[in-house]
Amino acid sequence: MSMSAVHGTLSSLKSCQADIATGMDIVTDVAMDLMETQAQNPGIKELEATILECARLDREINYFVDTVQQVTAEVNAQQPEAMFCLSDKVKERFTHRIAELSDAELHNHQKVMAFKESIKNSSKQANEETSEDMLDEDISVTQTQVNFTCPLTQAEMVNPMKNKNCQHHYDEGAILGLIRKRHSQRKKCRCPVVGCGNADVKESDLIPDQVLRRRIQSQKRLSNKT
Repeated sequence: MSMSAVHGTLSSLKSCQADIATGMDIVTDVAMDLMETQAQNPGIKELEATILECARLDREINYFVDTVQQVTAEVNAQQPEAMFCLSDKVKERFTHRIAELSDAELHNHQKVMAFKESIKNSSKQANEETSEDMLDEDISVTQTQVNFTCPLTQAEMVNPMKNKNCQHHYDEGAILGLIRKRHSQRKKCRCPVVGCGNADVKESDLIPDQVLRRRIQSQKRLSNKT
């Protein structure tokens, strides 16, 4: 097995993860559609089981990629013939790591938490939207701008992320870019919302806000019609 083949396989797996993430977003959207038609829809449990299976697959890919990278790094430091046992080493170590995992951990997956939060808040958000429709048009537009604008880019968010600690929202690309930039400088990332006291925003604090994303998309559709 050549190293180029290994890198090609890892690249394909990472592409699969992107597809899994998209699939999990779609499952969440379907669940919220069901909630809008019937709050206690039995199909929600089936969708939750589906998204947990997606989380399991995503986790296993993460562990497999990490295992391959560790083993190849070790093999590169040895004699060339060590490459012949690369597959066996990866299989043995990966099997051992997966056996130690708990299904309970899947509930901490970012998109699983987003799914649960979306289901919990969908009815509440629907009521809020009804109230907003009763507001004066100018006030409604101002409220939309406040809710939908990323504090970093000052543009409408595409993939809003909610901070579990301070409850503020940011666009995914912008906040992850800022966190990684600060960490590369060995600094903590302060919440970019003016006046917020949260001085240490971490990736693990962020949850995709699917309800807000749907509201933004709905607002866009309404704007296009007018």
